[in-house]
Amino acid sequence: MARDGDLGLGVVEGDVLLDGVGKAAALFPAAFLAHGRFLWLKGHGHKALALSAVPLLAGCDGALSTLAPSGPAARDIAMLWWAMLIGSGLITALVLGLLTAAVRNNGARRSERGWIWGWGLGFTGAVLVVLLGFSLWIGERMLARGDDALRVGAHAAQWEWRFTQPGPDGLPVQTVDTLYIPAGESFDVEITAQDVIHSFWVPQLGGKMDAIPGHQNLHRLRADTPGIYEGLCAEFCGIGHSFMRFTVVAYDPTGPIPDMSADLIPETRP
Repeated sequence: MARDGDLGLGVVEGDVLLDGVGKAAALFPAAFLAHGRFLWLKGHGHKALALSAVPLLAGCDGALSTLAPSGPAARDIAMLWWAMLIGSGLITALVLGLLTAAVRNNGARRSERGWIWGWGLGFTGAVLVVLLGFSLWIGERMLARGDDALRVGAHAAQWEWRFTQPGPDGLPVQTVDTLYIPAGESFDVEITAQDVIHSFWVPQLGGKMDAIPGHQNLHRLRADTPGIYEGLCAEFCGIGHSFMRFTVVAYDPTGPIPDMSADLIPETRP
């Protein structure tokens, strides 16, 4: 029991604070909580404001935006991104809810089994299993198939890309830093490297694929509509890494192939 003059707090029995009449005392008195909220807002208000702007930043658009897809592979990746965002948001909401419940518990004991197994493991595990299954399904859809799709080459070297694709006369030609492909048709990119590991990435058409010396990777892509799509090397490859940008020109297959003369490698000019 508390002695005379004590401020309402007595001895500690186990992990529960007892007040002067033997009842469980609040671990977080109301006055303390109110003061704590004030201090938190004072010290972290700017962080909360910055976090509130994250959904607005997600709406950013541009030539290298993965949230502005122009092909089936890029759409699948964007859909997976949104699914992961929703899943992580649900888990975050759960954690914050449990934290709030713990703060407002006021010393009352509840069954740990329901919280740990039901919410901590059951709910979180279910969300993660769904996300894993969804990501495996999406990844399988983006694999190259053994069909008659157009096959082009992308060879990386410090610090440029050399592409092999059909020329105006149907014969293969090589271009530097520009790849010409027909819009609306799936195509496979044979990705190789000469010196170090590079990474082929056209954000609006699909995901990244490494270019590894002595190894060939196959990447299935498609551009839904004619246009110009920006690409880059997504793996640091030396001091000239920032110059390894390239362009994918998707042309209307019902019309003539665009003029490639400005991008042709001299020894491959017809």
